[in-house]
Amino acid sequence: MTVEQQTVPAQPNSEEPQCALELLVHGVGGATPERMLDAPRTVRVTGDDTAGIHRRRGEEKGERTSTVEEPVAEAYCWSNLTSGNGARALWLVLLPFMVANLAHWARPAAAPAHPGQRAYDVLVRLLALSLTVLLVAAAGEVTMDLIAWQCAGSSHCVQNKSWLAFMTGEGWWARPGSRLLLGAALPALLTGLLWWLSHRTWSAYESAEPPTPQAAGPQSGPQSGPQSAQPSGPRESAEQPMLALPGFWYGRRLVAGLRAAHTAAGLLTVAGVLWAAAAHAHSGGALGALGWALGALHLACWAAVLTELCRRGRSERRPDTAKDTPTVRLLPGAALALLALTALHTAWPRPGWTTRGALPTPHLFGVLAVVQGALIALLALTAWWLQRGAARRSGGGEAPALKGLAGPTVALLACALAGVLSGGLIQRLADWLDRGATPGQGALAGPPVELSWQATMIPLVLLAVLAVAALAALRSRRESRRLQADVLRWYAGEDSANPPRPGDPRARSIAGAVSRARLTDVGPTALGTAALIVLLVGAGAVAGAWMSGEVPGAAAQGMPEPLPTLARLGQALGSWLMGAAFVLLLTLGRRAYKDPAARRSVGILWDVGTFWPRAAHPFAPPCYAERAVPDLTWRISSWIRTHPRGRLVVSGHSQGSVLAAAAVWQLPPAHRRRVALLTYGSPLHRLYGRWFPTYFGTAQLTALREALGGKDAGTWTNLWRRTDPIGGPVLPRPGPDRSGRSPRPPEPPTVDHPPLQDPLAYGRTDRHPLPAPILGHSDYQADPAFREQRRALLQRLAAGPAPHGPAVPAVTKAPAGPPDVGA
Repeated sequence: MTVEQQTVPAQPNSEEPQCALELLVHGVGGATPERMLDAPRTVRVTGDDTAGIHRRRGEEKGERTSTVEEPVAEAYCWSNLTSGNGARALWLVLLPFMVANLAHWARPAAAPAHPGQRAYDVLVRLLALSLTVLLVAAAGEVTMDLIAWQCAGSSHCVQNKSWLAFMTGEGWWARPGSRLLLGAALPALLTGLLWWLSHRTWSAYESAEPPTPQAAGPQSGPQSGPQSAQPSGPRESAEQPMLALPGFWYGRRLVAGLRAAHTAAGLLTVAGVLWAAAAHAHSGGALGALGWALGALHLACWAAVLTELCRRGRSERRPDTAKDTPTVRLLPGAALALLALTALHTAWPRPGWTTRGALPTPHLFGVLAVVQGALIALLALTAWWLQRGAARRSGGGEAPALKGLAGPTVALLACALAGVLSGGLIQRLADWLDRGATPGQGALAGPPVELSWQATMIPLVLLAVLAVAALAALRSRRESRRLQADVLRWYAGEDSANPPRPGDPRARSIAGAVSRARLTDVGPTALGTAALIVLLVGAGAVAGAWMSGEVPGAAAQGMPEPLPTLARLGQALGSWLMGAAFVLLLTLGRRAYKDPAARRSVGILWDVGTFWPRAAHPFAPPCYAERAVPDLTWRISSWIRTHPRGRLVVSGHSQGSVLAAAAVWQLPPAHRRRVALLTYGSPLHRLYGRWFPTYFGTAQLTALREALGGKDAGTWTNLWRRTDPIGGPVLPRPGPDRSGRSPRPPEPPTVDHPPLQDPLAYGRTDRHPLPAPILGHSDYQADPAFREQRRALLQRLAAGPAPHGPAVPAVTKAPAGPPDVGA
């Protein structure tokens, strides 16, 4: 049977009493409307091919027959935002930019007026800018240094390369300046391509404006009246959680400013390489004076870029819809004009200018590595400062991931990914141009010596990562043996043909699933250990390159064996590993471009990494939540307005629970009290609360619970399993303090349901005559508790909002003062 999908007009105002709606939001990896609704044919109620609301065929007006037991079901499908188009698989090359953007949101939850917040944001943006410079410099190293400067100037390299023949001889293209001008075209075009992609993806995915107060509908209770239709001012917004602020999911002007600064930085990097090469030719007279004037203009443009970058800041208090500043409009054009002048200056004939050795851009990659290391160190100090303030505010509650150093760790990971990918491209191309010789040890000078030392350290990093993985596997195996006794206790009362017994393979299987699921909780420690190893090894590579000035194999000559042999082996092996990583990324992108299943796998990475807006790097993949959250908010508000006596439960699985919570936060208080929230397999606390405490910390989630029904029987229920590696409790009980005593919680959590049994039955029972599978993170609807909790939530919802229900409690104030400077 073919699946029918069509768009039907929105429902008019209906007066069915006590109608009920379940709005389903799927998780990572995507899902089809047919699978979510368990129906062969579906109808799109509203939306488009990218993201839309679907219902079962024949239930377009299902409110008339809906009940608390069987609410009409709607499915919001947003998977095409991340994995729908095959071309989006090419976003894999932007992976370091995406990771750097996550570092901005991993900031500790300090006080809103804490001065470290502005410093933290500026440091992350500077680090993100260094990644753009690194990418453009790597492209310039390939085309300008290895191809145009070294290979085209070497008779050994040009042999059997007919595509380089026009750069040899006595023609105009054979001049060093002309060859460099041609080589500069690729990195300049790459910068333009990144600008175009950033601009296009913003228009396609992130330009959905959040609901205005007028569109959200009238407020009820003490907040109703003429003033409720006006935008929230600073005083009103300062009393709301960050995710509840009206401008959180719309920051057009910030992205535009960052895009202008990064585009100008990329063009200035290309111009800087050209200027350095021309300055090395020792031109005198008017040409030399022009070179010094161009150098001064370069410094002025870099100052403008850094000023624009540092003065930018997010403004969540209101949607960032203002016009761009003149600097934003003029900065990329000024950098492009300066690149054109520098290219003309470089291509000017200079008698006696020859190409020898490597391109004269001394220690460019080493300086970038040192700058990134210094920024990460400052970022770590700032994060520690912020975490101290956050600990004082929370009274020493649960610590976030890596004790508040999650942001610097993620930033270091972004730099490592960028270094491996760019270094792998350069190393493999140098090896191919030099006919298989180890880069730096053949006829060509090869890539910068820092990259050769970096390649030598790659095997050490790989061994360290494998050791950490082996320790994690050993820990999981030991815990699996210990958990077998707990499994027998969990199923002790089951009436089955084969009751639980010690040593039973079934018990070992369930215990293994639980222990593997708990590896998620040790992930921060493993990642922090790996980041520390990368930092130490990277510092060693830069120090070795600068102290020796030679590749590791040459620097080890004269040392006792086996050091020279190990150095040559490490350099060759590391070069191959870096190249293999780059080729693997391209292969994965090509496969995902053609294979929808592989595209969904890549989409899972984007589902997690691109949830947050582009606040640090404008060339990161687009944020799908800036489309999905307004979609959900608009749909919930419109349904509540057209069904004044209806009941609505938002049902979110996995990443869908994060989108559901973010959408509920954006609702007006009157509408929020008309909504129930059912989450299952939710990473709200386990991942987002630990890694992004400013936005999903315990205080923020507690505030959302109180906004959804108060401190007693609220309208939020969370289902979870012990075997789920992603989901977990949303508001778990606090653990013991440092003294070992378990603190008394202020109140028992009312959100988290007791852990669901997984599998549903240990052995064969009358209800489960066949062995029940271990579901882990999937198929929560198969558990009878799902329908029971959904029915209970709908029953708790009153027919209409309470006249004086709870408003959003004060939790986190919006940043005031410095974060809005220049925004």
